This record gives sequence, structure tokens and C-alpha cells, in this order.
Amino acid sequence: MKNGSKAFERAKQRAENIIRDPEKARKIIDSATSKASAVASSSQFQEIAGKLQALIRMIRAWVNKDYREIPWQTIVLAITAVVYFLTPFDAIFDFIPLLGFADDVAILTAVLSSINHDLEQFMTWEQKAGTEHVETQSVEADFEEVKPD
Repeated sequence: MKNGSKAFERAKQRAENIIRDPEKARKIIDSATSKASAVASSSQFQEIAGKLQALIRMIRAWVNKDYREIPWQTIVLAITAVVYFLTPFDAIFDFIPLLGFADDVAILTAVLSSINHDLEQFMTWEQKAGTEHVETQSVEADFEEVKPD
């Protein structure tokens, strides 16, 4: 697994650079969203697909400064996991049939497990923010009086 840890360390270094550049972060988020959608039905990803989508939304909310109540280490790990997920040449090349995504799933599962509390807090915030948004929306419309004939 030595190659795997080297690949993870490279992903972490990239993540630390990406965090400082919102434009790069947005590109990574877009790529991760596309790839996550593409692999969601894969048997390897079915178990973590929902959490992976939430992880990507959490990163997006952090980059957009909508949600900043995330410890620095959590955001670094989250972006590292996404960078690793997007890297086709990691510990096990993604294009190898049946094995290619095994290391990606292992890394994502480990990261999701270690940041689960922060991810759950984000999802709670997200749910409340969505509810508040719906409750405070107002509709402006022009009405024309209808007179009986």
C-alpha cells in the first residue's frame, strides 16, 4: 500500500494548493460532480454515493463561503479525497476492470468515516438552510381585477 499512501500524499498536496484558489476549487467540484454522477450506479460506489454527493456539496458551500463551520483539517481531507477520486493514476489505475475504483472507494470510505460528524452537521445545516429559503421566498405578481359581465 506504499504506492497508495504516496498517491494520497500527492492528492493532499494538490488539495492544499486548491484550497487557496477558489477558481481551481470550483473546477475540481464540477469534475467531481460529473464523475460522481457517472459512477453512482456502479456497484462499488452504491454504498457511498449519497455521502460522496454530500461531501462535494459541503466543499462547494465552503468555497462559496456559504458554510464555513468546518474545521480546517476536515476541508483539507474532503478536498484530498475528491482529488484522489478524480486522479485516474493513483494506487490502482481507474481503468483496470473491477479493481480500478477499489482504492478510490477505500479512500473515500476512510475519509467519510473520519469526517462523518462534520458532514452530518453540514447536512443538517443544508436541510435547515433549504427550509428557511423556502419559507422566506415571496412571490411578486401583478393581478388584474376580473369584472363580471
